[in-house]
Amino acid sequence: MRLPTDAKAWKLFAMQQTINSTIPFLMITWAQQYVPAASTVVLASTTPIFAFLITWGITRHEPATLLKLVGAVLGLAGTAVIIGLDALVGLGGNIFAEMVILFATVSFACATIFGLRLSDYDLMVVAAGSLLFGGLVLLPASLIIEHPWTLRPTPESLTAAATMGIFSSALGLMLFYMCLTRLGTLTTNAQGYLRIPIGVGLSVLLLGETVPPNLVLGLILVMAGVAAMTLPKDAYRQWRNRPRAN
Repeated sequence: MRLPTDAKAWKLFAMQQTINSTIPFLMITWAQQYVPAASTVVLASTTPIFAFLITWGITRHEPATLLKLVGAVLGLAGTAVIIGLDALVGLGGNIFAEMVILFATVSFACATIFGLRLSDYDLMVVAAGSLLFGGLVLLPASLIIEHPWTLRPTPESLTAAATMGIFSSALGLMLFYMCLTRLGTLTTNAQGYLRIPIGVGLSVLLLGETVPPNLVLGLILVMAGVAAMTLPKDAYRQWRNRPRAN
């Protein structure tokens, strides 16, 4: 499998990587110096809502139903409950940094819509092309700012970096484009809400952290939200018209 050599393909890869990774990740990383982690999670979880609003008000490339909006709100509420409602109290402490995080989530939402233009290319090619472009863009800046030759990473750090690069970035990005092609923008964004309970569950299982007191309630809200956003538009009609036993 070969990477394309035409300028059109690389323009698409460049645009997608810029709005899906490079810009939002840099913005969130900077903002987290001033915004607590819990508040960052809540703010970063608004991507499905922005994706809904952009789809409903601007692009109209797929149905943006009221049920999907309700699902997005439920998912956001579930995220806030799991992280802790006190995370909402901390909002407003640094308005500019919080606005930067919200702008990053808007960029994520735009990326899920723009990514539909890449459906003509193989998923692995899209992931490889996007990550290559992102790496080439950030490499000069990292050499100038970080001076990596002066660092002494431990074997554990190198293993963690390799694991994140292979599974969280390469494989994760390929699965993201697979979902985007097969499920559409709003349904793919709905899966983002599942990161919170999965992340909390792994931290409890692998790191021995305590179970959040509102985990069950938050999980119910998240699952209800994801179900509402992923339910086929004719599912209710099919249920109403199902054959009934005499």
